[in-house]
Amino acid sequence: MSDDLSNNDLPENIEENKLQNVTSLNGLYENWFLDYASYVILDRAVPHINDGLKPVQRRILHSLKEMDDGRFNKAANVIGNTMKYHPHGDASIGDAMVQIGQKNLLIDCQGNWGDPVTGDSAAAPRYIEARLSKFALDVVFNPDTTVWQASYDGRNREPITLPVKFPLLLAQGAEGIAVGLATKILPHNFIELIDASIGVLQGVRPNLVPDFTMGGMADTTNYNEGQRGGKVRVRAKIMERDKKTLVITEIPFSTTTGGLIDSVISANDKGKIKIKKIEDNTAQSVEIVVHLAPGISPDVTIDALYAFTDCEVSISPNTCVIQDDKPRFMSVNDMLTESTHFTKALLKQELEIRLKELMEKIFFSSLLKIFIQEGMYKHPDYESSSDFETVVAVLNRLFEPFFAQFYRPITNEDYKRLIDKPMSSITRFDVKKTDEQIKNLEQEIKQVKHHLKHLTDYTIAWFEKLKEKYGKGRERKTELRTFDRVEAAQVALANVKLYVNKVDGFIGSGLKKDDNVELVGDCSDIDDIIVFRNDGRFIVTKVQDKVFVGKDIQHVAVFKKNDERTVYNMIYKDGQTGVAYIKRFSVTGITRDKEYDLTKGTKGSKMIYFTANPNGEAEVVNVQLKPHSKLKKLNFDEDFATIAIKGRGSMGNIVTKYPIKKIVLKSKGVSTLAGRKIWYDDILKRLNADSRGKYLGEFDGDDRVLTVMSNGIYELTSFDLNNHFDDKMILIEKYDPAKVFAVVHYDGKSKNYMVKRFLFENTVIGKQTSIISEEAGSKLIIISGAAQPVVKVEQLKGKALVEEMAEINLTDLIDIKGMKAMGNRLSVHQVKSVELIAEHDDEEDVPDPAPDSVEDTEIIITGEEKATTDEAPLASTKPQSEASNSVSDTAVNEKSQELSQSADAALKSVQSSSQPVPSKKIDLEITNPDDIDMDDKGQLGLF
Repeated sequence: MSDDLSNNDLPENIEENKLQNVTSLNGLYENWFLDYASYVILDRAVPHINDGLKPVQRRILHSLKEMDDGRFNKAANVIGNTMKYHPHGDASIGDAMVQIGQKNLLIDCQGNWGDPVTGDSAAAPRYIEARLSKFALDVVFNPDTTVWQASYDGRNREPITLPVKFPLLLAQGAEGIAVGLATKILPHNFIELIDASIGVLQGVRPNLVPDFTMGGMADTTNYNEGQRGGKVRVRAKIMERDKKTLVITEIPFSTTTGGLIDSVISANDKGKIKIKKIEDNTAQSVEIVVHLAPGISPDVTIDALYAFTDCEVSISPNTCVIQDDKPRFMSVNDMLTESTHFTKALLKQELEIRLKELMEKIFFSSLLKIFIQEGMYKHPDYESSSDFETVVAVLNRLFEPFFAQFYRPITNEDYKRLIDKPMSSITRFDVKKTDEQIKNLEQEIKQVKHHLKHLTDYTIAWFEKLKEKYGKGRERKTELRTFDRVEAAQVALANVKLYVNKVDGFIGSGLKKDDNVELVGDCSDIDDIIVFRNDGRFIVTKVQDKVFVGKDIQHVAVFKKNDERTVYNMIYKDGQTGVAYIKRFSVTGITRDKEYDLTKGTKGSKMIYFTANPNGEAEVVNVQLKPHSKLKKLNFDEDFATIAIKGRGSMGNIVTKYPIKKIVLKSKGVSTLAGRKIWYDDILKRLNADSRGKYLGEFDGDDRVLTVMSNGIYELTSFDLNNHFDDKMILIEKYDPAKVFAVVHYDGKSKNYMVKRFLFENTVIGKQTSIISEEAGSKLIIISGAAQPVVKVEQLKGKALVEEMAEINLTDLIDIKGMKAMGNRLSVHQVKSVELIAEHDDEEDVPDPAPDSVEDTEIIITGEEKATTDEAPLASTKPQSEASNSVSDTAVNEKSQELSQSADAALKSVQSSSQPVPSKKIDLEITNPDDIDMDDKGQLGLF
């Protein structure tokens, strides 16, 4: 260092150099970071509203179109070609291409493209092939309406957006994470999108909900049109194969079979559910078989699967798109409206381009026709012209009288096309053919102008044609349902044991066994526990390994929130006055870990007697008093049934002012509560006690619910609110063993419509029993529990099969029989249809059966012709199909000497009666077969 440099100069120079090399942090964020964020948002992660594609997807489709020759191309070749347009690696292009292919809309795939249901990945790009689908070729591409830009290296051109004439973004869905924002657009149904687009053109605002190719069930109540803050709950479809087996046939969107199985195994390991084993039999369709452990309820397990596993997932949509080079948050309904108007604009642009093409064709055809017809090509001035300028001048002079015929001026380019025409085509020119072509072109121009004038109708027709051509097989896969929220505490498996130390005041699942520790019972690890102490206080706390709740514990149990049926009976002594009070109360809403006082709150108050009654039982106790000079009676009975159930803070009624020696239970009580009122919610397919849906009645004790399926199977179930009910259920009500039901069913064996009336048998809970024939083709048509159901029968009568309508009262048609009986034929004629038209619960003012309906009467013919079996045809010389009748089980013998009179009277009685017909049996001795015949209505005729 130079001696001339002073020590004072050194620090100043260094600080000055440092300041010159400093860059402001604000500048970094304003320039570099903002540029990066804009690039990621606009060119990588967020789709454009016009075509619904991210840049990489758009470049893949453009590359496929560029390579399209109708045959499949190796995916590796497509990826390589796309790298001309996409400035990133081949891996990102390959992944994006597989995702497009798995959506089964734009790309026809060949080879192993993976499976989004199982989570299996696709084979390597060199093994799989792809080409554009017919739908993509029809809807996505049109070079005439595409706006182009240079590729990233300037060597090629690529579309800014593709002219997609369909709401592709909403059909496929999209997901992406950018800098500072994200997008998650759920897929929607192909057909519903087209119908909604037509609705937009007709002035109807759309109301879209998502649809997933994986199926499942979705609750879109809080969808919020797909905007931020919305939520969609999606559930797997779980079937109860039997009481020990559940089958998952469809899984929620965004899950895989492997991930769902892992979540079930994890829940089982944590004790949330209890299963024996789980099998994945998924092949072409999903089939995950869950084998339940012995004694485990399938209904509760289904709810637990929804509560603790990926059988139910919640999806939060966030519809963000690029519009006008900016990210924009908008609803799916607004997106569809924008897409529909964009499609309409594209169709208008295509029509205008086509109109110009047609007019140009007419223009040049007319130009050529005049050029040849007027012999301009032979004109001396034309033949002697030495250069192009001279030719143009000559032709301008020759065409001048015809200028008014053309829609635009003739340009030098037009003349050049004329000159370039070979002489051979000029000499072979067919004027008549040209006139016909011009006429056809004019007709097409007229049609195009009509479409432009009625552009909305043309766009609607475009969408309808699109649905007709490509809509088959694209029906809704996801079932829309409203879900009842599953309370985890209600379905959690009792996987831990609860212990209590009443003396020291501890409860928990981890108490060490000693003389003071007692087993309370099983509970789940998410349950709340209610604890009552002898000092008249109670507290509710979570299950823990060990927790202090206060000494001298009187009662411990699992706490059920909002449980109004559990009633606590209590007698306590007030610490200040010594007066004993009696009270009954329920505990519903509470604050966890807060102590509540059930006494008057004075010091020294004490609980003398306490019981917990799960169904509001009220016992009788004997109260024994301590001896006192003023007392003549030292004991008396107290009936809790006389005490009203009030709030837990009530003081109660006075029992006695004197000291109590002890209280002894005299007799156990019965419930003082009315039966539990139960409703069935058809939307949620669940029972409830909240007055939602169809009222089933008051249930208590062993009362049961009757359900009947559309396939003729019935089942009795408990009224547990956790029960699940099949979608194919057609009847649900409180089971009444004395209620008569009428059923019309079609017997697959005899090919007849049958009717019967019966009582449902009191089977064990869960047993499924058929009430119709189990032959193939058998069907349940009508079931009614009305006293007198009336049906309208459409039938074909006589040889000419004349169509006739008849009203029949099913009560008059047949008596009550066994549940397994086949019953009687509904009609002797060919039945086309049966419809229930009235259900009368009274015994009067009910229409009579049709005169030609079949009564519950059997006519047995003895002699050469005899018929004695159920549903056997009457003896006749006519074909069997025209001579059939019904039967019964009892008989009344008639003498052969009164043949004609008795038969005639019996038949008239049968046909005229409006009340249920008594069962009759008539023996007819026939000596001459010609004396009996059937008329064309199938009625017995006697001569």
